[in-house]
Parts: sequence; structure tokens; C-alpha cells
Amino acid sequence: MTTQIQPSPPTEPWHGVLVATALPYHDDLTVDHDRYAEHVRWLVDNGCAGVIPNGSLGEYASLTDEERSAVLRTALRAVPDAAVVPGVSAYSAQAARRWTEDAAEAGAPAVLCLPPNAYRADERIVLAHFAEVAKVGLPVVAYNNPYDTRVDLTPELLARLHGEGHIVAVKEFSGDVRRAYQIAELAPDLDLIIGADDVALELAVAGAVGWIAGFPNAFPRECVRMYDAARAGDLGTALPLYRTLHPLLRWDSKTEFVQAIKLSMDIAGRYGGPCRHPRLALTSEHEAVVGAATERVLADFEVAPSGRAGR
Repeated sequence: MTTQIQPSPPTEPWHGVLVATALPYHDDLTVDHDRYAEHVRWLVDNGCAGVIPNGSLGEYASLTDEERSAVLRTALRAVPDAAVVPGVSAYSAQAARRWTEDAAEAGAPAVLCLPPNAYRADERIVLAHFAEVAKVGLPVVAYNNPYDTRVDLTPELLARLHGEGHIVAVKEFSGDVRRAYQIAELAPDLDLIIGADDVALELAVAGAVGWIAGFPNAFPRECVRMYDAARAGDLGTALPLYRTLHPLLRWDSKTEFVQAIKLSMDIAGRYGGPCRHPRLALTSEHEAVVGAATERVLADFEVAPSGRAGR
């Protein structure tokens, strides 16, 4: 039997490895809440500090309002002893605030929020957006994803958002590891969270206190071990793990990241399953690349396809 790993309680609910959870569906593409609850529990039992429901990986934009609210509550019931920090991103500040109010009502300790993501908002609009969300009173982790939102939360803008009390941390997805040091200089009390799996080691070494991660959906123990070693400065342990994982981790920054992570889960013995539209299945070429990379990780880490550690 697999020994369950009980993570040490994080200092704040956005610290440590929080998995942006993939969402399982039934054959008719309705949400499979039982399977989702089991997966969330499995992630925490395998060392993750908590989960992020209703993020991009959870296909939040494809959910109805009722489904989105129910997914959060499923996660909270499944892991009452872990951090559950839901995504509350929306096109408008008013909608993001409503999702934050829903999170507070459900008992979530903090939220993750993109800037306005339907058009290229200027600095004044970004400040007003996060100010509206912060009115609810929950700690807000900003999510900087300039590729998908066309809004760049630069270190200077993050420092202003933090200085005005709107955010407590940032999930940094720009891929520019130099920003870790700029953010630390301009806003030393703003927590840096790794946002892209393929710069996890670099940002952990630079002082990130958390990792909102995708590929732990398939390989939680190995990812947590790598992150913890990098945070501790143990590159002798962290770097070989990172090199092994990196052919998969880089898919977290690609357009097909949801499909790629779900495929890795399927191969690793978890359930990834299909996606909802507008996402389509991987091309045969991409499927072969992700499949081969997943098989190599399974072999190198001696992980049995059941998702349990081998010898």
C-alpha cells in the first residue's frame, strides 16, 4: 500500500504546492463530482498543500454558474484539512466580486484572480478591478498571465496593487524569472507564487513561497519533492527531478495544456478524460509527444501506472 504523505500546514493558504485541478466529466460531459472529490483528496494525501478549483485548468469558462459554485464546494468538503483557493476570474469586476463573495460564503480562505480578461485593460482599470474584488475581505492572489489576458501585471503595477492593499501575492506566469527579483525589490512583502510549471525550479530558488501547479495532477509526489528541494537550496536533489519532469512541465505553458495534463493523468493511472468545447482533443502528433514524455517519467521515477510508487 502507498504511504500517505501529510503535508505540513502552510504559513498562509497560498503557500506550498497548490494544484490547479483538472475537472473530470462523465461521458455526457457533466461534472463528475465523486471522481473530482477523490482526486482532490488523492492530491493532498500525496503531499500537496491544497488545490485551486475553477482555474483555467479546471475549464472554469466552460462551466455554468451552478456548476462552478458546486465544484468549489465539492473541493472544500473533500479536503477540509487543506487549502482550497478558488479561481474567481471573470470578464467584469462585478462578476469577479460575486465569485469572491461565493467563495467567502463557502468558507474558502483566499481567492485567485486574473485582471479583466476580455480586453486590454489599462492600469487604472486593473487597479479598480482588484479593488472591487478586495472589498469582499478575502486575501486576493493576483494572476499575471499577459499571454492570454493581454494585460501585463508588471512588477511596478504589482507593487502598487499590493501597496494599496488589493493583493497579498501574485501567481507569476510571464516566464521571465528576472521579475522575481524586481518584485522582491519593489514589494518585499508581496508573496511570489510560481505560475508556470516550466520555470518552477528557477522561481523556487528565487524565493517563491508557493507553486500553483498543473502537472502534479499526474505526478504530485515527484513535483512536491522537487519544489521542496529547490526551496531548501538542495539542487543536488531538485535538478535531476526537474530535468526528468521538464519535457512535461513545458506543456503547462502551451495552448493545449489542459488536454496535455489530462492525457498524462490517464497514462499515469489517474482519470483525466475529455475536455469541453471549445477545447478539442490533442492532435495525433501532440498526443504522441505527451505520451512518450509521460512514459519516460513513469519509467524514470519507477511509478506504476496505478499512480502509486513502484519499488
